[in-house]
Order: sequence, then C-alpha cells, then structure tokens
Amino acid sequence: MVTPDQRSRECIRRYFGFRTTSPRRRRGQVAASTRASPPHAWRWGTWGRCRRAQGAQCAWLEHGGCLQGTLSWPGCCFGNELSIRTVFWAHHEAPRFGAAENAMCVCDGGERGALHQKGASGQPYLWARLDRKPNKLAEKRFKNFLHSKQNSKEFFWNVEEDFKPVPECWIPAKEIEQLNGNPMPDENGHIPGWVPVEKNNKQYCWHSSVVNYEFEVALVLKHHPDDPGLLEISAVPLSDLLEQTLELIGTNINGNPYGLGSKKHPLHLLIPHGAFQIRNLPTLKHNDLLSWFEGCREGKIEGIVWHCNDGCLIKVHRHHLGLCWPIPDTYMNSKPVIINMNLNKYDHAFDTKSLFNLLSKIDNQKFGRLRDIILDV
Repeated sequence: MVTPDQRSRECIRRYFGFRTTSPRRRRGQVAASTRASPPHAWRWGTWGRCRRAQGAQCAWLEHGGCLQGTLSWPGCCFGNELSIRTVFWAHHEAPRFGAAENAMCVCDGGERGALHQKGASGQPYLWARLDRKPNKLAEKRFKNFLHSKQNSKEFFWNVEEDFKPVPECWIPAKEIEQLNGNPMPDENGHIPGWVPVEKNNKQYCWHSSVVNYEFEVALVLKHHPDDPGLLEISAVPLSDLLEQTLELIGTNINGNPYGLGSKKHPLHLLIPHGAFQIRNLPTLKHNDLLSWFEGCREGKIEGIVWHCNDGCLIKVHRHHLGLCWPIPDTYMNSKPVIINMNLNKYDHAFDTKSLFNLLSKIDNQKFGRLRDIILDV
C-alpha cells in the first residue's frame, strides 16, 4: 500500500526531478540527551538535482537558518504526528541517522562503555555530531562503485578495516542499521554518531562555550514567549532540552551568516530545531519556491525542512535552487532580540570569562538585531 508520505515524496520528484539523498555533515550540530543513552536518530532526505547533496552539521541548524516543519496539499501531505499544517524554520536539521555536523543534542548521565567516567549518572550532557568516515582506500573504492552502480546499499563494507578511528567516547546514533553488532554506514558511506562535549576539548571549544555542566544550563536563542516578533537569548536548563537536537551558530561557525560577536569577543548560541514557525509558505512548485526565497522577506533563510509522518525529513536548500548562501541580509537578523539571563537564582557566580557572565552584564537589554549585540568585556 502506498502511504501519503510516499505519495508526497513521489510528487516532489515529479515536480522537481529531484531525488532524495542524505547530506554530508557540516560544523555545528549538537544534541541533548542523557549520558545513559546516545542521541536519537532520524531518517533524512535532501533534494539534490541528480547529485549528492552537500550537507549539514547536526541539528544543526543548517545555520545559516533552515526551515523545518510540515506541509499538506491535495493528495499528499508532509507532517509529523502532531500536525500536518505547521511549518517551522530551523537550521541544520539532523541528516538521516542523526543531526548534521553543526548539530548538538542533550542526553542525561549514565554509564555506557567509556562514558562512565564523564559525569554522574542522570546528568544532562551535550553531545556533538561526529560521523565515522571511511579511510582513503575505502572511499576511493566506494566512489568507483557509485560511478558504476545506482544503489550504494549494494556496496560491501568491512567496518573494522574500512573506517578511520574515532574517539573512545564516540557512540553511533540510535536506529542506524547494525550488522553482526557493528553499525553500518549510510548511503553516503558515513556512520553517523556523537561525542560528548567536554570543556577542555579544543576541537569543541565553541560548543562547550554555550553550556555549563555545573549549573546544568545552556545558552539558547528562541522566540520570546510573550512576543513572537522578538527573539530572546536565555540560559535554559539542560533538562528542558533532553532528547532534542539543536544547532550551534555564532562567530566561528559556518561563516557566521548572522554576524554574531567578533574575532576578539566571539559569541555562540544554540537554536532548538523546529523553534521557528513559517507563516507564509509557498506552494510546492519550483518557480514559486524560487520566487519565495528571492522575493519574500521570510524567505531570506538557508532552506526548508518538511517532517513526514513516517519520520523522514525532506529538505530543500537554497543551493538546490541555484541560490547563494550565506546572504547579506538574513530574515533572522530582521528581528529585535532581548537578553534574559536571570542568573541571580544560582548560588554562586559563573566564571567571569564565560559567555553566561558576559551576557548577564547586558541582561534585560534589547537590541535591534543579533549583529548589534556587543559584549561588555
């Protein structure tokens, strides 16, 4: 039996001549989960005109600012279990089995292999997306196979010999295919996974700057709860972000399309995927999408993601339509933003050099846009 989601994706292929693929990683995605279990995984599809899509960093936001959500039209529908008529703009949504490279997730504590030394059981923890990739010989063999075959799933992988080593604390994303106890790569030849974000790890220094494990909070950008036209930066308890994926944006991430901070005083923030709703979505036709991205104020974003009932995510990126990204004037930067830290409720002070402390110095201040925020150092 053909499901509505299968009809929807087939309708997309007829409209655009696109095929669905899984994007590669890009810097910046994170996930929120417990230490006891790895972050969730998702099935992910991307529209790419007869080519493999260039991809994300988990969750990440495809941030620069990606749209996610749901859509329905006669005979077909996209949507999650909650709604088929709401659309959100987010950032780098999790590609296929996990989020994109910029993505992060939060998990709580617990012992899992080498992770038992990294925090108390039940403690919320931030994880960063890290794919296990093939070594040069295996990648060359895989690419040669793709040139001669249509289906990458027919390729034989020797997981123990074909892939580069990963940190001991690495864990595969949930729900990825397993064979003889080994996680298997996706159609791009990567094994999506996660590593915990540690404070002293230089590779994830920007990730760790937005989280404080002592107070169990993270710096999050989202809509103000009482004013949908106003953005808010606040310290959110990690417990409120459990099992979510988020995107890291900021000074040193993906070219900083929102102009956050400066080289001398970098500023980074997390955005939960699905945090922003699209109110005026175009019809699912090539010319209408193109016009929406080019001419609509709300279209000054990186892409759109539809959530299907079967859990599949379908994304169209500006690059798929031949449009540039980043762009000078993004929709995110058209909104005012207020700082709402409220750190007085904590027993003792945050580190004086931390972003939490620096943002608390401009607490309750309102700025015309994100790029106008100046840290009081």
